[in-house]
Amino acid sequence: MTATAPDTAPAPAPEVIIADARERIDALDDRIIGLIQERMAVSAVVQQTRIASGGRRVHLSREMEILARYRDALGKPGTALAMTLLELSRGRI
Repeated sequence: MTATAPDTAPAPAPEVIIADARERIDALDDRIIGLIQERMAVSAVVQQTRIASGGRRVHLSREMEILARYRDALGKPGTALAMTLLELSRGRI
């Protein structure tokens, strides 16, 4: 009995792998942008409701919770990302 080599397809070229990965990144970026826009809209509702009920536009302790959440999940760059999201959602303070 003789051993035969298993049938294997040739590995895709690096250019194909990179192009496929970039396509996936673009799709992920589209989803991320959509989620950020949704977050901004929800944040606007919170701010409007808070102001209408006599509160402040910004709730600093809540923002600190958000900063900590992103920092814990993503490290120091997570804090910068959270700051950007907060600025997009509430504007500069």
